[in-house]
Amino acid sequence: MARYLSSPEFQHDAPERIGVLLVNSGTPDSPRTRDVRRFLRALLADPRVVELPRALWLPLLHGAILPLRPLVSARKYRRIWTTAGSPLLASSEKLRARLADELAQRVIAPISLELAMLYARPSVPEALERLRGTGATRLLVVPLFPQYCGTTTGAVYDQVTAELAGWRWLPELRFVAEYHDHPGYIEALRNAVLDHWSLHGRTQHLLLSFHGIPAAYFRRGDPYHCKARKTARLLADELGLSEDEWTLSFQSKFGPGRWLGPGTRQVLEDLARRGTRSVTVTCPGFAVDCLETLHEIDVEYRERFLAAGGERFQYVPALNASPDHARVFGDLIATHCQGWTSAALGQLALNGARSSSRAARGH
Repeated sequence: MARYLSSPEFQHDAPERIGVLLVNSGTPDSPRTRDVRRFLRALLADPRVVELPRALWLPLLHGAILPLRPLVSARKYRRIWTTAGSPLLASSEKLRARLADELAQRVIAPISLELAMLYARPSVPEALERLRGTGATRLLVVPLFPQYCGTTTGAVYDQVTAELAGWRWLPELRFVAEYHDHPGYIEALRNAVLDHWSLHGRTQHLLLSFHGIPAAYFRRGDPYHCKARKTARLLADELGLSEDEWTLSFQSKFGPGRWLGPGTRQVLEDLARRGTRSVTVTCPGFAVDCLETLHEIDVEYRERFLAAGGERFQYVPALNASPDHARVFGDLIATHCQGWTSAALGQLALNGARSSSRAARGH
């Protein structure tokens, strides 16, 4: 049990502390096949990710997919792995550090900030336990998924509430479901594209590629498709693009079923065959760069576009740990902590007054 909950040590007049939990999907511990297999096992076994009946899906997962797919995925991970390790984890940690600095500059109330991964380390239970250990009695959960989707944001909710179900002293809980149309987020995306064009030159077409989901999930009520379209439309409007200057697409199809379309690979090949010689691709559904952006987009699909007749392919990196990105999350956290921060500041002032009064009486 966390020390602060131990009655002899817990200070009941301590300032109210807010815990903020950032959550991303995760990444293998290394590009070795066994670590990739462990990560894929956790990811693909989640009913939020694959909604097939367990009796049908799990034998297929363990009998056909896990023996083979990790071999291919491990080769891809090795191509993007850096000296700092996994790009997704390294960028997420840098974002957390920059956000901590951002919050320190704008929020006076005590805040503890932790990062967790759904299917890797640091896990959601580990990060929540660290927040509990700091004395956080209020908890804001911030999934690093701009567009709400049951496979991602829903999985965050599942894991957080599953862990909290075992706690006796529950924190007051708030949850950021999405930020797909947040003005600061759209502005940050716009700045990233414009900055890239200013350095590398503008291309004929902009492709906005989002991670796909099975079409059946959309038919059952998942709003992800609509959220992605709104993000794309807002970004295109901010860039002043006409309808024929940009396209929305979906990537990362897995399995034989029908997924959201049009598919990114097909769009790129069609653009090249129709005479588009230069294209810029950005992925507004990814908070930080990962295998799906650094390899699928910037390696595999780059090759497809050039092989189909394209001549210039540009990838705009994710927002990662940029100052603009930290400001977006700073704004989100400040908005969702309204009431909490004022209460904490009020308590700090009250405690300060009490301390002054005790000191005065001591004299």
